[in-house]
Amino acid sequence: MATHVEAETASQPDCWRRAAELAAAAGSGAGALPEAGERVAVIGCGTSWFMGQAYAALRESGGQGVTDAFAASEFPGVRSYDRVVALTRSGTTTEVLDVLDRVRGRVRTSAITATPDTPVMAAADDVTVLDFADERSVVQTRFATTALTLLRAHLGLHTEAVEADGRRALEEPLPEGLTDRTQFTFLGTGWTVGLANEAGLKLREAALAWAEAYPAMEYRHGPISIAAPSTVTWMLGAAPVGLAEQVRGTGAHWIEGRLDPLAELVRVHRLAVALAAPKGLDPDRPRNLTRSVVLADA
Repeated sequence: MATHVEAETASQPDCWRRAAELAAAAGSGAGALPEAGERVAVIGCGTSWFMGQAYAALRESGGQGVTDAFAASEFPGVRSYDRVVALTRSGTTTEVLDVLDRVRGRVRTSAITATPDTPVMAAADDVTVLDFADERSVVQTRFATTALTLLRAHLGLHTEAVEADGRRALEEPLPEGLTDRTQFTFLGTGWTVGLANEAGLKLREAALAWAEAYPAMEYRHGPISIAAPSTVTWMLGAAPVGLAEQVRGTGAHWIEGRLDPLAELVRVHRLAVALAAPKGLDPDRPRNLTRSVVLADA
């Protein structure tokens, strides 16, 4: 029987289309999402933090304004921002709600969540609900990529080609031999560094795999020492010149994404399930994790 995470992974391109339509309907200057020129901080925990990293890099590199991404627990109260954007699937994460409470009345706040009727609805000034991308699995797949698609589309960076690549990522077979490898390293540049961080997290959560992530140019500065015939190095997006040859020279298996990087992340979601199965793991219920971290002493 298929797991929830498999069904939710398969629905991602359709969710992206709906998010893009939502962004188009909102238009620019509507207020629920950051406007050009604003100084923005994006907060989240775990997967949501990594999606925030990707968005921050896209927004700032696109000339939309200073954009920083923080784990909610590490949000610096001493910096000045025009808006704080919170990504929270559950709407109940303690660290996220704490930040929104701390900046209330001083900074405009926007939240993107999958779950209405949760504390974040009252904690943020503006809330976008992506309930069609909510998940039953503890492991995040479609909510994370759909939230990023909403933000990406708001920047004018989403096209139907992304959705087509997402479907290809679901249909095409994964590279052979991956389930026999002992270690996985994901690399990115710019906005795909956040995606690489998320890819590594997915394999750790769902399959208890040894997985790491780095900016691509940093990989040569130490991490490449673990590359060997038993390992995989997976590049999300275009690789720096010469890196592929250097990795192949170690005997490691090199994968350079041919699809839109968000679609490449869908391939990683599929790999996580494939790695979990022979270990007898349930990717819907990863070890030691819950859907939301709610701190009793908060």
